[in-house]
Amino acid sequence: METMIERYLLRYFLAVVDQGNFSRAAVHCNVSQPTLSAGIAKLENALQRQLFSRTNQRVQLTESGTRFLTHARRIEREFNIALGAMADTAQERPVRVGVLSSIAGALVARAARAYRAGGGGPVEIAFASERELTAMLARDRLDAAFTLLRPGAQPLAQQVVGEEGYAMVMATDHPLAGRAQIDADDLRDETMIVRRHCELLSQTSRHFLERGVRPHFSLRTTNDERALQMVGAGMGVTVMPDCYRSTDVVHVPMAGFDHRRTLGFVLADEGVAEHGLLQALAAAFGERA
Repeated sequence: METMIERYLLRYFLAVVDQGNFSRAAVHCNVSQPTLSAGIAKLENALQRQLFSRTNQRVQLTESGTRFLTHARRIEREFNIALGAMADTAQERPVRVGVLSSIAGALVARAARAYRAGGGGPVEIAFASERELTAMLARDRLDAAFTLLRPGAQPLAQQVVGEEGYAMVMATDHPLAGRAQIDADDLRDETMIVRRHCELLSQTSRHFLERGVRPHFSLRTTNDERALQMVGAGMGVTVMPDCYRSTDVVHVPMAGFDHRRTLGFVLADEGVAEHGLLQALAAAFGERA
């Protein structure tokens, strides 16, 4: 006998996964918790598999639930694509592009300017952390994301744009600004600025602690443009990716700090792979120097 799974059951299942428990999932789906629980039970009965392991503290996916999750995400995504294709196309839906928050805003602005100059259609841009972008892609809230690429971390298609390193950024009139390279010990008496959202924050801290350098911090921020401005004003030095540029600062490589990051597009909708905004972002990244 064929088993038919109604879409609302998939929505309940995905809500529990994304929200972390049944009560928040019920609120998210605008139903009562007993209604949502009954729906999950109906889904498990249809699949003849237990999808969640329930305790008083939390809800976890079973092995069967983990396998089913990949298919449920794909079905929901394809369903939304089908709805979009059948909808009234008199008003074009904006292409939704997420951008990693630690990519320089000036670079994204340059790409947006080039895209608009080329007569591009409507787009929506969302700046977010790597974790937030991953969640937005999974929930079909983005068509693509310009973010870090980690091998095997994403089930979605990826396109590599390029890679870049990190350097110590300091004001142009800083005594060390003319160096070709600096050692951690050179910074022993320096004031630093902490980029609290940096993906290499723990590695950066370890680099200095292992060398006995414990600097004073003048600023802790999650705003990279603000960090760059304060570095340019001489308030401290900080480690930043190479894509951040300003006439007020210089980038000086650090000895023994060879970390690099690979950036590119993660595609929830492979149909936007050649979209003009993505091409403009790739071009701007390539021209960043």
